Amino acid sequence: MLAMSESRPYHHGDLRAALLASAEDTLREKGAGALSLRELARATGVSHAAPGRHFKDKQALLDALALTGFERMASAIDRADDPALPLETRLVALARAYLRFAVDNAALLELMYARKHDPDISEQLAAAVASAMTPLFQVFADAQERGEIVAGDPEHITLLAGAALHGVAAFTTTGHLPAEDALGSLDELVHHLLHGLAPRRG
Repeated sequence: MLAMSESRPYHHGDLRAALLASAEDTLREKGAGALSLRELARATGVSHAAPGRHFKDKQALLDALALTGFERMASAIDRADDPALPLETRLVALARAYLRFAVDNAALLELMYARKHDPDISEQLAAAVASAMTPLFQVFADAQERGEIVAGDPEHITLLAGAALHGVAAFTTTGHLPAEDALGSLDELVHHLLHGLAPRRG
């Protein structure tokens, strides 16, 4: 009878990517509580010890999942951004990219935000969080330079706008708002947001 290390070898191509893909499937189907390195090894078809070469414990696995989530979200938002678009159209495009990511990755998004607010967040994860917010921040910074919205701390404005958008995403991923309705309301959301941020006259 083969030993476990022989029947389930360490070498598994890109094992780290395979482990993360399997972990994300479990996260989506059963939640974070069902994740364990031992079960992950079994599901991926490697030895019990193999995941430990990439993740020292379950927390490291969760951090890695959150990191890949923020990287993927940042990529989706960045692809949607076009500085040549008018402000309102540009914002709607970013909002739609964020909401689509949220709808397609509800369990992952929940984990991402849970790890984002952890006091022991790693520098790498903190940098990924900041990178994901950069396009939205840049939209407001550019708009301020052109005098299209009120002056003020662009980071604070970005936080408020992001909170409004995340609220819609949260309502959608928890089933309180159908995804089609949420996506269809983004033009209105952005319009009201910009109306409230319009420069005051007099």
